[in-house]
Amino acid sequence: MMASGNRGRTDRQSSNLRVRRSWIQILNLVVGMALLAGLSGACGESLPSRLPASLGATEDRSVPSTILDIPLVDERGQPSSLDAYRGKVLAVADFLTSCQEECPITTGAFLQMRAAVAHAGLGARVAFAEISVDPERDTPARLAAYAKLTGIDLDLLTGTAANLGALWHYFGVYNQKVPEGKPPGIDWETGKPYTYDVDHSDGFFIIDATGHERFLTGGMGDLHDQLPSSLAKLLDDDGQHDLADPGGGSWTVSQGLDAIGWVVGRAIPNRAG
Repeated sequence: MMASGNRGRTDRQSSNLRVRRSWIQILNLVVGMALLAGLSGACGESLPSRLPASLGATEDRSVPSTILDIPLVDERGQPSSLDAYRGKVLAVADFLTSCQEECPITTGAFLQMRAAVAHAGLGARVAFAEISVDPERDTPARLAAYAKLTGIDLDLLTGTAANLGALWHYFGVYNQKVPEGKPPGIDWETGKPYTYDVDHSDGFFIIDATGHERFLTGGMGDLHDQLPSSLAKLLDDDGQHDLADPGGGSWTVSQGLDAIGWVVGRAIPNRAG
């Protein structure tokens, strides 16, 4: 099942960043393309003055209230929005509960990042949310079932097709409903074959405590084959390949923590190594 845009994934990762405000990357390249020595090897022990352009694009773009206030709903059926996280740094990834490739991997990376954030005493200042690109299937009830199945307790959000469409259009997140692969994947909730798929962008972006978008990356997470079994069991053959070899443009947990630390203004060590 190709539920997350892995068809030609290396090309897609590159095009994602080009689509998502390529002028930001150009600005970063002009400001400085030199990689910060030992960024990932330092495991977050020192705060980078600038993130490398190879990791993603940095910016300081005020997100308008029309986007921050877009109605969303969480897995408990409670209303939410991006503005509900104001006062916190928010890391956001797009996902769908039917994904069998990189979505569970990104979730695993977010879990590791959140644990490191909590260990650094920043749990009250940083939040992580995954927002669906599949409003047709991802109802609050399905999000809750997914959370129970996997044992994860990240914030899972969904919304109407119109609201999610407006949200993802603003942030430049590609998503497209496509035919299901052959043979079709089997829905973990219903036990029936999937009838369609959703290709979408990889990566995540960060909104700061004042509602400004500060960072985005379009690559897949690299967990070095480390993924909780509850998430690993969701991966199909393509997903297992992604876990073992995420390809060019991927980012590690340490690098993700560097990005969050850069926004927070404090180094966040990766205790997992």
